[in-house]
This record gives sequence, C-alpha cells and structure tokens, in this order.
Amino acid sequence: MFLYAVGDAETLNKGFPNVIGALDCTHIRIKRPSGAHEGDYVNRKSFHSINVQMICDASCMITNVEAKWPGSVHDSRVFRSSTISQRLSQGEFSGVLLGDKGYACETYLLTPLADPQTAAQQGYNLAHARTRGRIEMAFGLLKSRFQCLHHLRVTPDRACDITVACTVLHNVACLRRERGPALAPEIEWDNAAIFPDNINGRLVRDQYINYFT
Repeated sequence: MFLYAVGDAETLNKGFPNVIGALDCTHIRIKRPSGAHEGDYVNRKSFHSINVQMICDASCMITNVEAKWPGSVHDSRVFRSSTISQRLSQGEFSGVLLGDKGYACETYLLTPLADPQTAAQQGYNLAHARTRGRIEMAFGLLKSRFQCLHHLRVTPDRACDITVACTVLHNVACLRRERGPALAPEIEWDNAAIFPDNINGRLVRDQYINYFT
C-alpha cells in the first residue's frame, strides 16, 4: 500500500545529500498458518512471519509500506517487485533511497561499501549508516507503540491489514508530535545480497563518495 508520495523537499540528513527516504524490511511474527503454503512463512530465524517493506523520512514518518510477502522472501526481492521500485526506476522521483548491504546498488538506491578504504569512502559509509538508521528507529517506534506487532495471532492476510493500520496510526502520532515510547529492539537479520549491483548504480555511488572527499 502506498501511503504518501516520496518527496525531495527535505533530506534525511544534512551530511548526506538528496536523500528521499531510508528503506528496509521488518518481520512481523504471526501464528503458524494452515494450508499448503505454510512453509513460505518460515523466515531465516525459523519462525513464521510476514516480511514488510517500509520507507521512512527524517521524522520517522512511514512514507511507503508494502505488507503482503511471506517471511521467507528476501528483502531485495520484495523491493524489486514493489510499485515504488518501478516508479523510481522510471525516474518519477528526484533523489535516492538508502538501503543496507542486502540490496543491490541502483541509481536510485544506494548501499554501503563492503570494504571502505579511503577517507572519502569511510565518510560515505558513516553518513550512510547514520542516515539510514532512521528506518531502524521507525521500526522500533512502530513496534513499541503497537505491541501486538511482536506477535500477531491471526492469518497472514489479516496480519498484513493490521500492520498497515498500525503504520497509519503511527504516522498520525508523528504528525501530532506525540512523545515516542521507549524503542523496541529489532532483530539483526544481516541479509546477504542476492542480486548484483547495477553498474550505473555504482557510478552514482562513486559520485556521492566524491562528495565526502
């Protein structure tokens, strides 16, 4: 579900230019579903879940959410199949998303360097990590506000609906500047990339690295 258009009016971090959002997926635990596709919902941590993609802005507002994938589906596959990925690839938005090393580097999705050597590369990775950290904060706030998201004892379809509803209410709380709860810890997934980097994506990343020279 697309909640709000990603805009380029404000970057996530003054140290990283032209960022329109931080991207990642989070797993929502569900009860074991019945049916032939039960195994599809078993994730790499060996529990049943749905894998939910979200994009957030600097204020931890969720600007895009896609909740429909079983827990076994890799984050990068979720992104490649998403409407927002298609819109970005068609040049609909001006700016870049930031994603972790599990994603392929694209012209519109920048990832960290695996082994930064120069001062500029290290500066790029540091700014990338600090800026992308907003999505982890958003996940923590969302799950702290709505404790049910730690384990939904409902069907997968119902779990997707509840997750989107909680996301909308989280955004309302952000707009009202409500005091945030203590952050809930996120499971570290450490996804390995399954798709190669786009050559043009690496060239765009090199241009950003030069910004930190």
